[in-house]
Formats: sequence, C-alpha cells, structure tokens
Amino acid sequence: MNPTPNPAAETYRDSSAEERERILLEQLPQVKYIARRIHERLPRHVPLEDLVHAGVLGLMDAFHKFDQTRDVQFSSYAKFRIRGAILDSLRELDWSPRDLRRKARRLEEANSRLSHHLGRAATEAELAQDMEMSLPEFHHLLNELQGLDVGSVNVESPQDGREEDLSEQVPALEDNPFQQCLAAEMKALLAKAIGDLPEKERKVLALYYFEELTMKEVGLVLGVGESRVSQIHTLALVRLRSRLHDLTRGDAPVLPVAQRSQVQAARR
Repeated sequence: MNPTPNPAAETYRDSSAEERERILLEQLPQVKYIARRIHERLPRHVPLEDLVHAGVLGLMDAFHKFDQTRDVQFSSYAKFRIRGAILDSLRELDWSPRDLRRKARRLEEANSRLSHHLGRAATEAELAQDMEMSLPEFHHLLNELQGLDVGSVNVESPQDGREEDLSEQVPALEDNPFQQCLAAEMKALLAKAIGDLPEKERKVLALYYFEELTMKEVGLVLGVGESRVSQIHTLALVRLRSRLHDLTRGDAPVLPVAQRSQVQAARR
C-alpha cells in the first residue's frame, strides 16, 4: 500500500522550473560518477550511456518522491535512487548467460562447503581444486563473473523468506519500527559476513565502497593490477552471498583457525 502523500513533500515537487533545473543539474555529476563506477565492473559491450540514462531517470524519480520534512539530504537520498535505477535497468537486460549464473552458483556452493569443512575461508587454490580447475582457469572464471548481479548482495529474509538486497538499503525514511529493526538486523548480518572475509578481500571492499576508489586506484594502494583487484572483488562478493545465506539460515559460524583451535582445546 502506498503511503499517503505528505503535503510538505508536494512543495518540493512544485518548485519553480528554474529551481527544479538547478537541483537536477547539481546532481548530474553524481549520476555520471555512479554510472562509471558500476560500468567498470561490467562487460565492455554494455554502453555507459545506457547507464547514465537510467541514472537520470532515477534522479528524476528521486526529485518527485523526496520529502523535505525527513532528516535526510536530497543528495544522499538521490544517490540510492540513482544507483537502484541503474541496477534495475541491468536486471531487465538480463545480459548475463545462464551458463555463467550456473558457474556462479557452483562457486558459491564450493565456498560454503569448504568453509564449513575447513573452519575458515578457503583459499583460491583450494576453491580451484574443489571445482577441478587450474588456478589460471579459476582466475579466468572470476574475470567472467565480473559484473554478474553487479552491486547486489542478496540474502533470504528470516522473517518471510523473501530475498533482500542489502546493498540497496536506503536510509530510513519511514517511522516504521519494524522496518527500522529489520534494516538494522540485516546490516548487522552484513557486517558479520564482511568480518569473516580474508584480510585482502576486506581491504578491497573497504577501499572500493567506503573510500570510493576506482579498481585501478585500489590496485595502486595494494600493489597489484586492476584485473587482480577485480578478481578479489568478485570472490569477496561470492563469499558474502554464501556467508549471508548461512547466517540467515542459522548455520554454525565459521571460526578463524586460531580461534577454532582454542575452542577445540577447551573441549578436551
């Protein structure tokens, strides 16, 4: 059910044509920035212009839906709407082959299986062996998976079983305690899953998402090539999806090797 329109929000939509144009023009650099960051993780045949166009539509949608009475800046609200519109446009294209999605599921299953067996995150060599691949073949697979389900970390909600995309959590604009509690719970799960990642993968995610560096800039910081950063980023997202699935199902946590040894020693 759509919420009842807020009269205060109407005043924003009814701004003068000059004010509307000024606000939208101010946000255009943000549209292009978000589109470029998403585009760098996509196959080359996906046009950047299509992403920018989708982002502009998201910006206009944000303008019409923004409520000034909420304690949120328009630029922050627009950022999520722009990004969501671009991701929605990519999902509608369905440009990723089914065979590639099957490979992604195989990798997630291998990661989950080995993590439970080893009590730690599996190395790339261990994952490659489990999937009966050479390490170069495994790295090629990570390159192929670049951009698959770009930007999304889907997890099954423990409340109703539906999938939620944790990467699209918009700052709370509702005074709904249930929604706020659910968002906090899902973010806590995401933080837990990130904490379980190998250090290098955590660094890549931190530099890319929180410091907002490009893949090339992340590579310069870590002393590796842009292609290698992309591989690490892809594997990190695979591990996150797998780990979040385990956490929402209530599976036993994967402990670091040292911590696991302490637990085993205490049980003797």
